[in-house]
Amino acid sequence: MFIQAMKNLITILGPTATGKTKLATALAATIGGEIISADSRQVYRGMDIGTGKDLKDYVFNGVKVPYHLIDIVDPGYEYNIFEYQKYFTEAFNDVVKRDKIPILTGGSGLYLDAVLNGYKLTSVPEDSFLRKQLNRLTDDELREKLKSYGNLHNTTDLIDRNRIIRAIEIKEYEKLNPDKVIDMPDIDAVIFGISYERQEIRQRITDRLVYRLNHGMIEEVEHLLQTGLLPEQLTFYGLEYKWLTLYVTGRIGYDEMFSSLNTAIHQFAKRQMTWYRRMEKKGTKIYWIDGAIPEENKLNAVLKVLATILY
Repeated sequence: MFIQAMKNLITILGPTATGKTKLATALAATIGGEIISADSRQVYRGMDIGTGKDLKDYVFNGVKVPYHLIDIVDPGYEYNIFEYQKYFTEAFNDVVKRDKIPILTGGSGLYLDAVLNGYKLTSVPEDSFLRKQLNRLTDDELREKLKSYGNLHNTTDLIDRNRIIRAIEIKEYEKLNPDKVIDMPDIDAVIFGISYERQEIRQRITDRLVYRLNHGMIEEVEHLLQTGLLPEQLTFYGLEYKWLTLYVTGRIGYDEMFSSLNTAIHQFAKRQMTWYRRMEKKGTKIYWIDGAIPEENKLNAVLKVLATILY
C-alpha cells in the first residue's frame, strides 16, 4: 500500500535532542520499516557519544530495528554530501527491494534537503580551460548559458558570478561524463518534524550535554587523539569535538568548555529550525509533532497522518 500510494519515503526530522531516532524506531518496528540516517557525523566509527549515536535507541520493545549509513567510514576521513547521496541511493534501493519501508531520520539539513529535493550532485573537478573561456563572458551571458541546460534546481546559482561559472562547469562535466552522475531515486516523501518550546529544547540540550560529559564523552575524545587523530582534524567533526579537544589538550578549562559548548549547541539547534522553516517556505510540507507529548502519542500521531495519506 505504501508504494501504491505514490509515497516512497517517510522522513522524521527535527533539531538536536528532540528524540527523532526513538520515534523513527517505534514507527519502523510498527510498520515494517528500516532507518536510513541523515546525520553527517554518525557515519564515523568510534565517534559515538560526541555524535549522539545512541545505538540503544534503535531497539523498540526488545526488537532491534535495522539502520543504514551509521559507522561506515573511519575517523580522519572527510565524508561529503556527494558521497552521502551515493550511499543513500544504495541503501534506499536495498530497503525498497526487500519490500521494507525506508524511514529517513536525522537533523542535518543539507543531507535531508539533498534527498528530499533531489540535489543532482557530482564530484566535479575544476576545469581551468573552461573557466578561462567563461570568464570572458558577461554576467548576463553566463546566466543565459546556464539557463540553456534546462531547469535549475537552485535559482541562487543565477545571482553570484562564481556560482554561475561553477554551475556551468558541473553541467558540462555531466554532459561528458554521464556515467559519473548519481541516478537519485524519485522521492515522494511524507515528512514529520518534532518540535519543542524554545526553553524546553534548551533544557533538553543542557541536560543531555551534562549526561554525556559524565558518561564518557571526554574519554572518547582522549581516545581518538591517542589513536593518532590530530587536534585540528577533530575540529572538523563538529561542536562537541572542537570544544572537548580544546579542553583535553589543556587550552581551556572545564567551565569555559562547558559554557561555550552548551551555547554553541543551542545556536546549532536554532539554525536547524531555521533550515526547516526555509524548507517549508520553499513548499516542503512538514507535519509537526509536539515533542512534549508521550512517546506513544507521537507514534499514534504519525500513524494517523499516514493512514490519511497512504491508505
